[in-house]
Amino acid sequence: MRILFGIIRIVAAGVIIAAIIGQLVYSLEVTPADQLPHFLVNFFSYFTILSNALAALALLIGASYSFTVRRDPAWYNLTLAMVVTYMATTGVVYNLLLRNLVLDQGRTLAWSNEVLHLIAPIYIVVVWILTPGKSPLKWSALWAIVAFPLVWTAYTMIRGPLVGWYPYPFLNPAQPGGYGAVIVYMVAIAGFIGLMGCAVIGLSRTRILRS
Repeated sequence: MRILFGIIRIVAAGVIIAAIIGQLVYSLEVTPADQLPHFLVNFFSYFTILSNALAALALLIGASYSFTVRRDPAWYNLTLAMVVTYMATTGVVYNLLLRNLVLDQGRTLAWSNEVLHLIAPIYIVVVWILTPGKSPLKWSALWAIVAFPLVWTAYTMIRGPLVGWYPYPFLNPAQPGGYGAVIVYMVAIAGFIGLMGCAVIGLSRTRILRS
């Protein structure tokens, strides 16, 4: 069973990587040469791209463990729990707030968009639940899980006014409601990330899901 999940991890990582590269190349085709450095920084500032890239890397590392050990190491289990939380957040936030909006990435590659915002998040959550060999997480792991989103938010809100660009419209204080609206969105999303982190930790401690 572990070997089967290892193969699945490799295939899933390949699909995610292909989706990221596909969208990048598709956007670069309409990006002026003089805007290339700025575009690349912006592209890799999207939480979606970062979370999917982390997911692909974690899946490849996990595949090696699936082939060599019976149970994933504790540090890897924590890493995967973080990825699951971020991917679930990506899927929910996009499909609730951003599904019908055009983001500033040049243009959107349809199949890549679905992989990164829907298929990959669902896969990551479902397969993590079903994958055997997980180690239970301590509740204190929640601080590690929320660390990356906090750092990303700080980076985004500091860089935004400096370059005049925000990856998502709900983080742009130029929207109706200004910074007040931004804070409301940030608190709501932070609360969701916290709840997802608690759910992931709780599931890892459920005996039937660790078998």
